Amino acid sequence: MASEHSDADCIARARKGERGAFDELVLRYQDRLYNTLSRLMGSDDDALDIAQDAFVQAYVKLDSFKETAAFYTWLYRIAFNLAMSEGRKRRPLTIMDHDDSTRGMEPTGLDQSPSQTLETAERVAGVQAAIAELADEHRHVVVLRELEGCDYEQIAEILDIPIGTVRSRLFRARACLKEKLATMVD
Repeated sequence: MASEHSDADCIARARKGERGAFDELVLRYQDRLYNTLSRLMGSDDDALDIAQDAFVQAYVKLDSFKETAAFYTWLYRIAFNLAMSEGRKRRPLTIMDHDDSTRGMEPTGLDQSPSQTLETAERVAGVQAAIAELADEHRHVVVLRELEGCDYEQIAEILDIPIGTVRSRLFRARACLKEKLATMVD
């Protein structure tokens, strides 16, 4: 059931104490946030915990939200900070290190043979492994840009770095991925 209310309207209503308004925001963004965190952290359970904590913090800090940014960008920044803190406590952040080789794969057509399907799965696994091997600073920009579709300004805001740094990290990450994946391409 899609909502007719904009993020700004939901935020204004939530600030006035209408709890259902914030629930609309949770429903609108929970899957996207969870999926991004799952890719970033490599653990579905950790991603769920961080997503829940991020929504709680966003609700508590809603009065500090400035509408100069998109709500999701602000929410993701909260979640990213929580994930980084959690990662420092437990282990380094990784993406896609659990056995889910079909995550992110497009459904195959009926005209694709089993060997083609296996080849596709192997390529996806190879790309996932190459991304997981990137340094954190490079992996974060790749996940946000290539997997989440964020623009440079959103990435800069989420990671709290200048746009030029986003561009250079993304350039280096792509160069590194190209080198790592060269063996996959004939």
